[in-house]
Amino acid sequence: MFTLTVHNAWFEGTEYEKFALARQQGFRAIEMLNWAHLDLPRLRAEMDRAGVALSAILFHAHNPDSQNLIANTHGIVNADAREAFVEAVQDTLAAAQVLGCKNIVVTTGNEVPGLSRRDQHDNVVQALKAAAPLAEKADVQLVLEPLNILVNHKGYFLTTTAESVEIIKEVGSPKVKVLYDVYHQQITEGNLIQNIRENIAYIGHIHVGDVPGRKQPGTGEINYRNVFKAIRDTGYDGFVVFECGLTEPVEVVCPKMWALLED
Repeated sequence: MFTLTVHNAWFEGTEYEKFALARQQGFRAIEMLNWAHLDLPRLRAEMDRAGVALSAILFHAHNPDSQNLIANTHGIVNADAREAFVEAVQDTLAAAQVLGCKNIVVTTGNEVPGLSRRDQHDNVVQALKAAAPLAEKADVQLVLEPLNILVNHKGYFLTTTAESVEIIKEVGSPKVKVLYDVYHQQITEGNLIQNIRENIAYIGHIHVGDVPGRKQPGTGEINYRNVFKAIRDTGYDGFVVFECGLTEPVEVVCPKMWALLED
């Protein structure tokens, strides 16, 4: 059975306070992508006190020049950013070890004008191949996220489930998988349940939000009761994360979200 969890933005207060708030709503983990500005030992102490884990953090390099390369110059679709990407993975793995976190979110960056799609695809594969041994040694997953370009992320390179899975197969590491975001993939291609069923072996992390609007399940067109049942039926035992906004107070929304797991 998968573990249902939530993005920390659902809760008020400091990042250090949100673990206890999440536990009050029944969650045993939360997602906190941005970590570099935080006191990690203090964060870990609050996690342990609340009994709440971190489901994932985002890759980040401490060196500003390296971070600029991976964040602002087309990311890992750009071969020139490969060394900076590996540095970022090293830095993030060190943080993950302190925090006991087993997933690092990786994005490709935007398309590079004038460079063929095949070359950009290959650059992503080579970057992940370079970082994979580090993840394997640390026993932490790198999860690669396709995003939609129709609504939210104009120009982003990786959009489809098929190409994401192709990349994972080419990398060939048990610690490099797809982050399947139901919100993004509904906008990009639909066919959610079949894509999840057919590719679950390559999916290491799942985000959810409804369409349109990216609010909590039940506010849009996606039948999340069926989606959650399909995920459960595959035997997936990772995290499913509410990475979306809210239309009601969190204490009103959370019981409705737990109810979606009922058959």
